[in-house]
Amino acid sequence: MWVFLEQGSRFFAGGPLPLVGTELMAKLELRSGLKRLQNRYRLVVMNDDTYEEVVTFRLSRLSVYVTMSMIFVVLVGLTTALIIFTPLKYYIPGAGTDYQSVTALKRLQYRIDSLEKQDAIKHQYLLGIQQALAGRGASELDTTLLRIPEAEISND
Repeated sequence: MWVFLEQGSRFFAGGPLPLVGTELMAKLELRSGLKRLQNRYRLVVMNDDTYEEVVTFRLSRLSVYVTMSMIFVVLVGLTTALIIFTPLKYYIPGAGTDYQSVTALKRLQYRIDSLEKQDAIKHQYLLGIQQALAGRGASELDTTLLRIPEAEISND
C-alpha cells in the first residue's frame, strides 16, 4: 500500500512515516547514547619508573556497567545467604522469630511476672515481721463478727 504525504513541496511514498520534531530528536539521542555505550576505550596500567605497560584492558561503558551490576548482584546475594543460613539472622530484630521461640518467650515472661509478685508478697511479709519484732507495728485487730451458717441435715 502506498501512502503519499505532502511535506513542504516533497511527496513521500510508501515505507514508514517520517518522524517529526521531538520524535526525531529522541531517536537520534537514543542512537547516540547506544553508540556512546559501545565505544571502546583502553585502560593501561604502566610502571611509573620504566613506562612499561604492565596490563592493558579494552573496555566499553556497557561492559563496565554490566560488570559492576554483576558484582553488585553477587555481593547482595552473598550477603543475603550469609544472613539467612548463619546465626547472624538472630541479631536482626524480628527476623529470627518463629512460633516456638515466641511461645517460649511468652511463657518466660509469665513466669517472671509471677516471681515478681511472689517476691513483693514475701518482702511485705518480712517488713511486717520486722515491725512486729521492733514493736513499731500497731496492727488493727479484726473485730468483724463472722456468721457461720449452721449445718443442714439432709435425709437423702
